[in-house]
Amino acid sequence: MQVQDLVGIVPWTFIAQIANLFIQVLLIKRFLFKPVNEILKKRKEMADAEIQDAVKAKDEANAMKAEYEQNMQEAKNKANDILMTAQKTAAIQSEEMLKEASAQVAAIKAKAEKDIAQEKRKAVNEIRSEIGDMAVEIAGKVIEREICEEDHEKLINDFISNVGDAS
Repeated sequence: MQVQDLVGIVPWTFIAQIANLFIQVLLIKRFLFKPVNEILKKRKEMADAEIQDAVKAKDEANAMKAEYEQNMQEAKNKANDILMTAQKTAAIQSEEMLKEASAQVAAIKAKAEKDIAQEKRKAVNEIRSEIGDMAVEIAGKVIEREICEEDHEKLINDFISNVGDAS
C-alpha cells in the first residue's frame, strides 16, 4: 500500500459519502428539525400569549388602580362636602338658637316689665284707695269735733302711722 492510496480520494466513495450526507441531512431535517422547530414555535407562541396576558392584566390592574384612586378622591371630596355642610348647618342652627334664645329673653323681659308696671299700678291704686278711705275717715272725725292745733297734729301723725302700717 502506498501512502497515496490512503490520502487520495476515490471518486465513487466520495459521491457515495456526499449522497449519504444529503440523505442524513434530509432525514434529520424532516424527522428532527421540523418537530423541534414546531415545538419551539408553539412554546414561543405560548410565551408570547402569556406575556400578552400579563401585559393585559397589568393594564387592567393599572386601570383598576386609577379607578380606585378616583373613587377614593371622590369619597374624600364627598366627605369634605358633608363635613362643610354639617359645619354650616351647625353654625346656622347655633345662630338660630341664639336668636331664638335672645327673642325668648326679650319676651320674658318685656313680660316681666309689663307685670312690674301692672303690679305698680295696682299698688298705687290700692294706696290711693286706702288714702282716700283714710281721708274720708279723717274728714269725718274733723267734722265731728272741732279741731285745735294739737288735735290737728295728732290726726296727721295718726294718719302717717296708719299709712306706714298699711304699706
